[in-house]
Amino acid sequence: MIELPADKMDQMVKRFAMLESQMASGPDSDTYVKLASEYSELEEIVGKIRAYTAATSERDDLNTLLADKETDGEMRMLAETELPEVEEKIEGLEKEIQILLLPKDEADTKNAILEIRAGTGGLEAALFAGDLFRMYERYASGRGWKVEVISASEGDAGGYKEIIAMVSGRGVFSRLKFESGVHRVQRVPETEAGGRIHTSAATVAVLPQAQDVDVEIRDQDIRIDTMRASGAGGQHVNTTDSAVRITHIPSGIVVLQSEKSQHQNRARAMEILRARLYDAERQKAADERAESRRLQVGSGDRSERIRTYNFPQGRLTDHRINLTLYKLDRVMEGELDDVIDPLIADHQAKLLTEELA
Repeated sequence: MIELPADKMDQMVKRFAMLESQMASGPDSDTYVKLASEYSELEEIVGKIRAYTAATSERDDLNTLLADKETDGEMRMLAETELPEVEEKIEGLEKEIQILLLPKDEADTKNAILEIRAGTGGLEAALFAGDLFRMYERYASGRGWKVEVISASEGDAGGYKEIIAMVSGRGVFSRLKFESGVHRVQRVPETEAGGRIHTSAATVAVLPQAQDVDVEIRDQDIRIDTMRASGAGGQHVNTTDSAVRITHIPSGIVVLQSEKSQHQNRARAMEILRARLYDAERQKAADERAESRRLQVGSGDRSERIRTYNFPQGRLTDHRINLTLYKLDRVMEGELDDVIDPLIADHQAKLLTEELA
């Protein structure tokens, strides 16, 4: 039986009721947005707590009936039938509430910057990077998220040498944050006449979108250079200095944007720089918290091989949790929940172990 923190749960229910009252009183728009944000965060767990309270009350009533010698036979039989069902419901709610009470990653509610780069494997690696981007794009579409390409460098035979996109929507980072790492593919390239299986790879990085309040970038800490963007030749060559390169001097992080608009390039480069600095701070804090135990799924190292996509066998393997699925075609079509849900569950189990240690 799980022992839940009754005082903390009671405070959450009272706070939720207070938020409902304040929102109903007609506050100004800015106040309402803040109240609604906190309300949304509490809504799921308060619903579970109320269901848990109702179920425990029902269990107590049934036990009282069974303990009363004057309870007639029919009522006693009914109580004996219902009690196991109620106890099973309580057990399930206890586990769900325990998970919801775990320390929250403050970045979970943020949008994400998705970066995919071709790795070893030449042309085939770029094609695979394109396949991965389309997989995430389809997954995002299925969840009602918006995907906006920030920059893209196409491969010589298709796909992408590099593509960076903003993914916006509810709970984006919480679902995608374990995708960072090296994704390896095993398949027969279209250009392979002998039918041999080749192995190539692409690197994925998922960064939480950072706001000004999340990370401070001082003017004296950055150097901004403008240069001529590369073009396709002929009339398409960019004849103005529109490309922007921003160097963050303390960290050495460099971001380059080379689309047509210099103003837009600067804004997007700052967006990516802010996300990378915020991610670096999060990684540093996580390392400090987990000196004796690793709470993350895997190391979080961008160079770590996290997953293999074996096309001849239709097999996907996530090496961090020893997960193997024989539904690769459906995963590549965007059905990623069967991969992401076990990763989240494994992470939560490790957090629970840490909480109980």
